[in-house]
Amino acid sequence: MTAPSPPEILRAPLVVEFPFTRSLGPVQSAFLTGLREGVVLGVTTADGKVMVPPVEYDPVTAEEIRDLVEVGTTGTVTTWAWNGSPRPSQPLATPFAWVLVRLDGADTAMLHALDVPGPEAVRTGMRVRVRWAAERAGAITDIACFEPAETQEAGDAAHATPHSGEFVDAVTGIVAEARLDYTYSPGRAQTAYIAGLSEQKTIGERCPSCHKVYVPPRGACPTCGVATTDRVEVGPAGTVTTYCIVNIKAKNLDIEVPYVYAHIALDGAGLALHGRIGGIPYDQVRMGLRVEPVWTEGGRYPDHYRPTGEPDADYDAYKELI
Repeated sequence: MTAPSPPEILRAPLVVEFPFTRSLGPVQSAFLTGLREGVVLGVTTADGKVMVPPVEYDPVTAEEIRDLVEVGTTGTVTTWAWNGSPRPSQPLATPFAWVLVRLDGADTAMLHALDVPGPEAVRTGMRVRVRWAAERAGAITDIACFEPAETQEAGDAAHATPHSGEFVDAVTGIVAEARLDYTYSPGRAQTAYIAGLSEQKTIGERCPSCHKVYVPPRGACPTCGVATTDRVEVGPAGTVTTYCIVNIKAKNLDIEVPYVYAHIALDGAGLALHGRIGGIPYDQVRMGLRVEPVWTEGGRYPDHYRPTGEPDADYDAYKELI
């Protein structure tokens, strides 16, 4: 007798990225413009402490603060951790130390990289200095990294000096590139869910304790903390519990606006899932609308949901799923 083959372990590379564009207030604008000009600025709090990098509101009183000061470009390591395997886009391509450095004249420490040959070359209390990037544009990366300083004593810049924060052609906005690359493996429960979708079925799992059917399944009930092994096919029809009208076109999404995105409680499911509503004018979508999935040829999941033509569900039938 031949033993059954183990189920295929699903894996897929996923990328989550969000380029966040933000405008800068006077404090952050001065700080980043200062880095472009080779100057490190901090801000003085209500109790006289100098914070570097500067913040716009006092961490104790919550009052707005704008008293900028220039601090030194040398400082002292307050703590550190060795990074033996740098990741893409980190400050240095070779192994380095992450360090917290209290610059001369500052009362707080800033995080950055320290370029040293190995962990034996780092210690708390060591003196370091800024290594400026060859090309600077007004970003924290204008500090390429820190490097060991030649002197072991605090220099002439031990005291912060007032600064107007005024520069020519100040930096007024930045784009923060947030990106996460990872490999996702769905596990037993969601593998069954994905396999079901390939057959145009929606598979959930029932909690043996509270009997709620989770779709997509999670492998365990988050309320009862027990495994959910009883698989249940739900739907295909369901009820719109709530919805929103989308008026802004998303990048790389070939859907004309406005359109409706809804929470849909499939028949037999214990919670609602997300889905787009089509086949009906956007201003006619409503809570309680009965819908069914529409699959495209070769699609891995429903393209959208459309009205079934049934009477609307009574509110009491889905109020617990909103």
